[in-house]
Amino acid sequence: MSDTAQQTGLAGASPAKPTRREIYEASVRRRSNRIALFSTLSVIVAIVLLIPLAPGWEAVQRSFFNGRVFAATFPGLAEAFLLNVMIFAWSAPLIALTGLAIALCRDARAPALFPLRMFGVAYTDIFRGLPVVLVIYIVGFGIPGLGLPRPWNSPYIWGTLALVLVYSAYVAEVIRSGIDSIHQSQRSAAASLGLSDGDTMRFVVLPQAIRNVVPANMNLFIALQKDVALLSFIGPVEIFRQAGVYKSLYANFTPYVGAALIFLALTVPATRYADYLMNKQNKQRS
Repeated sequence: MSDTAQQTGLAGASPAKPTRREIYEASVRRRSNRIALFSTLSVIVAIVLLIPLAPGWEAVQRSFFNGRVFAATFPGLAEAFLLNVMIFAWSAPLIALTGLAIALCRDARAPALFPLRMFGVAYTDIFRGLPVVLVIYIVGFGIPGLGLPRPWNSPYIWGTLALVLVYSAYVAEVIRSGIDSIHQSQRSAAASLGLSDGDTMRFVVLPQAIRNVVPANMNLFIALQKDVALLSFIGPVEIFRQAGVYKSLYANFTPYVGAALIFLALTVPATRYADYLMNKQNKQRS
């Protein structure tokens, strides 16, 4: 048979039919999607129909879902949220750098660096064991109580320090887990090429470790964005404190709902992106 005839035969060949297994899996997916859609719609309909039947619904609606109060306070809440974003923006790099330094201290293997390793262990044990709000109170009220001159008595400085102290401990542990996930053969190969311990960590271990822990650290930074609101307890008028001011001014809780919607508008996309990174990483591993 000539090459032209072979090409004509290949071109006219019908596409491969799906196997029975593929047909079954497609059927299961369609059935699962129908069940999920039906159950979701059922829950939504139940919520929409049943909640308004509760005896106190009208009072709750006036107190938490007042459209007039929402329209009057939402612009101010959005403006106050910019302070949350700014505190997050200057805290996140400090946390990343401090967490990396603590993780390297914990990974120190030379006998002469044993004190650094003990410091890393003590640091992570202490600040992972303390609630964020407690550290904010101790640092935010304790250090300015020393009578420091301006601007060193600013709640913005010491509130940021409290967040850095706590979240650096968590980031350090995440980075350390990434370092431990790198197989010892990587270090051995680097040593066989003549790299020092420092160069091995810098050029071989850390690039892989940091790439592996990006999704986990994304989740920590999402939590950080929410915990910035705790600084309102020591003075900064960010979105949570501003919502409290509006609550007192209007005698209504709707500003808190507006603040919650603003947080969700930022954290939900960030959470979905973290999940995307996690799924992408899992697919690459498999």
